Amino acid sequence: MSASGGTKAIVAALCANLAIAVSKFVAFAFSGSSSMLAEGVHSLADSGNQFLLLIGGKKAQREATPQHPFGYGRERYIYAFLVSIVLFTVGGMFAIYEGYEKIHHPHAIEHWYWPVGVLVFAIVMEGFSFRTAIKESNELRGRLSWAQFIRRAKAPELPVVLLEDFGALIGLVLALGGVGLALLTDNGVWDGIGTVCIGVLLVCIALVLAVETKSLLLGEAAGLDDVKKIETAIVDGETVTRVIHMRTLHLGPEELLIAAKIAVRHDDTAAQVAAAIDAAEARIRAALPIARVIYLEPDIYSETEAAKGPDPAATPGGPSRQH
Repeated sequence: MSASGGTKAIVAALCANLAIAVSKFVAFAFSGSSSMLAEGVHSLADSGNQFLLLIGGKKAQREATPQHPFGYGRERYIYAFLVSIVLFTVGGMFAIYEGYEKIHHPHAIEHWYWPVGVLVFAIVMEGFSFRTAIKESNELRGRLSWAQFIRRAKAPELPVVLLEDFGALIGLVLALGGVGLALLTDNGVWDGIGTVCIGVLLVCIALVLAVETKSLLLGEAAGLDDVKKIETAIVDGETVTRVIHMRTLHLGPEELLIAAKIAVRHDDTAAQVAAAIDAAEARIRAALPIARVIYLEPDIYSETEAAKGPDPAATPGGPSRQH
């Protein structure tokens, strides 16, 4: 997996979640707190999610085959989508069920210092993991807001880790609040309410992840900045005079397919056009190294045909009337 995939953030989150999961299950065994059980399962699910992300990154590095000529870059999207499912079912729905049971069958929390101590420890560890994810993300985020970064990021690992860690920190605060209220009021119902809140939070995060990774699986185009770089690189003003139309598609986070119809001069020879296409491909790859597959189709641009607008019978990405 490339550095942009956030391997460091994933490993940091994995180490933190494994340590936290063990401590939470120990706290549950001594205290009987349902919030601790829900949080323990949550951390265990998060650990499994990090393993899935690492597996997806490894599988995505396989070479293209005749059966998969564009490679396996989308493996990372598939495993990120699996993460959202695991987070929804194992994390969110289990917590809601456990909280529901605790509300209907409340019992006092024993040995309160166990859950409180573990929650404080978990907050520190999750804070370390979250800080690592933020640092890794800032290298790619640029001027985008956090919401925009999560929405537009083509590499799914960092948004997944960011949302997981953010949800974990909020969940820990909710768990601490539920345990604290249960201790103050001597009423175990508050522990169950805190558990339900954790479950609802995890379900919401899982739904956001599912929507974003689904979009990546369907196939997203290059960002506006990258599209401008490609268009600028294609046109040389001599042989290639303009881009008639273009389609882009992410085959993976660091793999981009580009298909464009380009305008050339009507009196250019076949050799000149071929040389211009080769030069344009070289300029594209220099401007955007993730451009792995490039198809450029030469055509003669006609202002008269262009003024008529796109052919309504043409399929997206297919022939236009601008020739």
